[in-house]
This record gives sequence, C-alpha cells and structure tokens, in this order.
Amino acid sequence: MQKTAHIIGAGISGLTAAVRLANAGFRVAVHEATNQAGGRCRSYFDGATNLTIDNGNHLLLSGNSHARAYARAIGSEAGLVGPDRAQFPFVDIKTGQRWQIDLGDGRFPGWLFDEGRRVPDTGLMDYLKLAPLAWASEQTLVAKSIPCEGTLYQRLVQPLLLAALNVDPPEGSAGLAGAIVRETLLAGGQACRPLIARDGLSAVLIEPAVKFLAERGHTVQLSHELRSLTTADGKAGALNFGGEDVIALGEGDVVVLSVPPRAAAGLLPGLKTPTEFRAIVNAHFRYEPPPGAAPILGVIGGLVEWLFAFPNRLSVTISNADRLVEMPREELAQKIWNEVCEAAGISGEQQPQLPPWQIVRERRATFAATPAQNALRPGPVTALKNLFLAGDWTATGLPATIEGSVRSGDRAADLVLAAKGS
Repeated sequence: MQKTAHIIGAGISGLTAAVRLANAGFRVAVHEATNQAGGRCRSYFDGATNLTIDNGNHLLLSGNSHARAYARAIGSEAGLVGPDRAQFPFVDIKTGQRWQIDLGDGRFPGWLFDEGRRVPDTGLMDYLKLAPLAWASEQTLVAKSIPCEGTLYQRLVQPLLLAALNVDPPEGSAGLAGAIVRETLLAGGQACRPLIARDGLSAVLIEPAVKFLAERGHTVQLSHELRSLTTADGKAGALNFGGEDVIALGEGDVVVLSVPPRAAAGLLPGLKTPTEFRAIVNAHFRYEPPPGAAPILGVIGGLVEWLFAFPNRLSVTISNADRLVEMPREELAQKIWNEVCEAAGISGEQQPQLPPWQIVRERRATFAATPAQNALRPGPVTALKNLFLAGDWTATGLPATIEGSVRSGDRAADLVLAAKGS
C-alpha cells in the first residue's frame, strides 16, 4: 500500500519536504493552519499601494543550491532572476559616496586581489582578518572572532551579517556567520549572483509547489490546524484537527512537522526551541524606479539597509528592527522614504512628498541568531520514530534563511526515506 506523508505547515520548508516525498512515491497531504500557503515567504495584494507585494524582501544567491534545486523541481527556477555577474552597488547616504563590489563570475575569489573590485579604502589584509569566521564554533560570538570595526566592517561585513543573522553582528553566532561567509564571499562570484523573485515570492516558490502537488493527486488543505496528536509505542498514532476531524496514522505513515517553534513546542511537550526572536521591517512604495536603478542596492549610514527595485515599486528591508515596531507608521514611512530618495537619487520634481506606501512589521521574523539561541535549535529527529521536524529555526547550520528552510525540508524528507528503506 502507498504510504502517506502528512506535512504539517505549508511554508517553504514544508512544501520542500512535500515535493521531495511526492517524487519518492508517498501520498502527500499538506495541512496548513492559516488560509494561505507560504508562511513568511509569500505575496499578497495590498490595497494601500494597489500592488502585489511580498511579506518580506528575500534575496537568494546563485550558490543557494538547495533552494535552486527546489525551484527547479517545481518548474519555477526561471522566475529567479539576476545579473550575469556578482556585482553589488552600495551608497553611504551620510557622505554620498557610491561604490560597487565586483565578485566576478568564477570559483576563485580573485576580487580580493583587485583594488578596483573591493570595498574602497580596504586592503587584502583587512579581508584576511575575516578568516577566523571560516572555522569558528557556533558557540562563539562574532565579536570574539573578527574585528567589528573599521571600513570593511562598516561597508560590507556589518550589512551582510546583519541581513543574514538578524541580530547586531557582534552578538551573533560566529559559526552561523562563518557558514554564510564560506558559501558566499569565499566561494567566488559564481556563488554570489543575487537572485530575486521579480514576480513575487508566491508566484515563484509557493504557488508552483501547490500546483505541482495538486496535479499529481496530492492535497494541500488550508485552514486546517493541527490541534494535538496522540502517541503509542514511540510513534505518532493520530492527528487531531479539532472535534471529530481525526486522522489515524497507518503503518508506515509519517509526519513532518513544519510549523513555527511555539506551535511545535505546544504539539510536542518538552521540545527545546529558540525563545528569543527579532523583528524585520519592510517598506513598500508605489513608485517607478529611476532608469538604470540596481535591482538591489546596499545602503549605509541610515535606517534603510537594502533597497530593492521592482516594476512600479521600491522596497526596503530593515533587519534587527525591534526598535521600530512601535514607531507610528506614517512617521516611519516618511523617514524611510526620505532615505530611499537619497539612496536612489530621486530629487526635485521627481520626488513626491510620500507615494502610496505600506509598512510590514514582522515582530517574530526569525530566531535571534546568537550562540545561546542557536544552542536551543532542535535537530530533525524527535522522540517519535515517525515524526520529523523542519523549519528555518531547526538546527540547519545556517541562520534563518530561505536556503536554511529548504535544507531543513530536504533533510526531513531524506530521514523519512531512510527510515522507509530500513
């Protein structure tokens, strides 16, 4: 008989596991508590801007092999677009200085030896001081591994690690930071080309997966929240979705629990999970980007950290943003817009007072990627032989990123298949 894999949660980690197990011959049933798939990686129509926007601006890199393989499996890899060469423009809005880091397109990080492709006013020795991150322990602070000061730190390392860790870099886990550095800066330009879902995260990473499953006879049921589960003989025995909606698990059926950590801990008493989280603020403005605007621009010296240029829209991401979650929305939008105009070179008659806008504040966007919180991340295996965990908050070896989410889904599916084989 065909066995059933019940995937609890239709975020990207759950959908990754679902697609992988569907391809491996399981009957797949995805159960999502909310009324939409995608979790924090989704798009929606926003009435304030009259545009489809993403819940958060997510950047993938060409070296994110698991995320690209997932997109390839659901037939949407072409929707991840970016330049042919790994080039990243930056602007310091305090000084007005602009520069571009050119990582090239090869495997060897030759850009480190070319003054014209490095951060201005930095030398090779500045980059060599980052080497301890490559082998740092996850229990070590970034501040104990590398200098958290100087031109290179302010203009490249700080914005890169802030975006990846979503904590002030000195307090972050050096091991998690090192994983990012190894897979990006040290892997050469071939691994660093920026890839953006220009048509929206849902259109590229979520909707194709749901369609993929539906076309093959699998199910994705929304507004179907798992309330509890029963156990027997060291296994999950039944899934309770409320009232008489109970699904008994047959011999060989499996469960992949891909829900936020608080929900996972409620379903599995005693499960250790991260307890501290950090906010991310995204701002979206209905405004046609200036001609020649870079798809992504690093911004130094203000609130704005990364400026994304989409058709008819300029969007901003601000990490480690707990300080901004209580600021009045219009005041925050105006402050951000003023910086967007400086960064994008919008001035004079081109600059409206404040175009249609939307502020999205994700209060618990990611776990705090500190050594203490990283130590609380569980692995994929649980005390129940037929139940596995997935999610960017599990112990993936990466911070809470899309690549980490996909890897967790792949790993959970691989464990299911290994158990089936044994």
